[in-house]
This record gives sequence, structure tokens and C-alpha cells, in this order.
Amino acid sequence: MIKTLFNQIKGLVTYDADREFYAKVFPDSLDRVDLMRFRKMTKADLPAVMNIEQSGYIFPWAEGLFHDCLKAAHYDCWVCEDSEEKMTAFCIVSTMVGEATVLNLCIAADERKQGLGRKFMQHVIEKARERKAESVFLEVRPSNPAAIALYDSMGFNEIGTRPGYYKTESGEKEDAIMMAYTLMP
Repeated sequence: MIKTLFNQIKGLVTYDADREFYAKVFPDSLDRVDLMRFRKMTKADLPAVMNIEQSGYIFPWAEGLFHDCLKAAHYDCWVCEDSEEKMTAFCIVSTMVGEATVLNLCIAADERKQGLGRKFMQHVIEKARERKAESVFLEVRPSNPAAIALYDSMGFNEIGTRPGYYKTESGEKEDAIMMAYTLMP
């Protein structure tokens, strides 16, 4: 009973006391991204999530999709917060039948290009491993070279394309590059 309660609490917040200690004792030893924390998304987070989503995408998800993801048993919905509890990013991952699929990862515009995407993907990979997934899959726009470079540098491999997957501002369709990361046991 106590162990179950502890695991439930642990699942709500990912916390590293060592990082906080080093940040206080040796303030120059960690940067701001190192101090950011992940926790499970809640319905109360949706206004901040929607702000990040709408500023990050030309065609953002509707709020109802986030509600559905929060209800689904095989979906992991995460947010990332800085040390002042400001939401900086979120991610939705579906894990079933040995596969984890990143459905949506969005970093707040003012937090990009600081290493947060890498940190979030490391978190996703760690959680997929804990859930016994064998692979992590995602799609990315060819017009997003920064994301492609990140995924390449982390060991993701291009496995195919989805023709006409994404809408564009011009009304044309853009293919999706499908990428996979194999988790080693």
C-alpha cells in the first residue's frame, strides 16, 4: 500500500534533489535547463499548454485532443517547468505493444535552442524504456532542420516518409519524415 502510494507520487513529479543541492551550493555548476523538471500533465495545465501549442504551430491541436490524451490509458502527457514553475514545454507520447510514439512535442518559443528539446527527448526515451518499449517513433517536418539534427544526434534513424502528412500555410501538403530510435535492453 505505502509502496504503491510512493510510486504514484513519484510518477507525478520527476525530481532530482542532487541538482537542486548543487544549484544552491554551486550556483554556476548547472544552467537553467539542467534545473527544469518534468511532471505529468493535468487538466489545470491546459491553458499554458495551449499557449505553447498555439505559438509553436501554424495548425495547432484543438484543446479537445489534449483532454482525450489525458484520459487515454496508454498515453503519457508530460510538462516541463523551470525552477519558478513556469511551463516551458510539453510532450504527448503513446506507448503500446512495445512501441512509444511521440505524438506532440512543443517547446515554448523563448526556450528554444537551449537544450530543452534534447533534455525532453532523453526523458521520453527513459520513460519508454521503463515501460518496456523496444522503439521510439516520431514524425518531423523536412522544413524543421533543427529538430531533424537533434533527432539524428540522439541516434534516431530515418525509416520512411508519410506523403502529404502536414498542412502548410500555402495550402500545400508537406511530407513527414518518420524516424525511429531502438532501445537497447
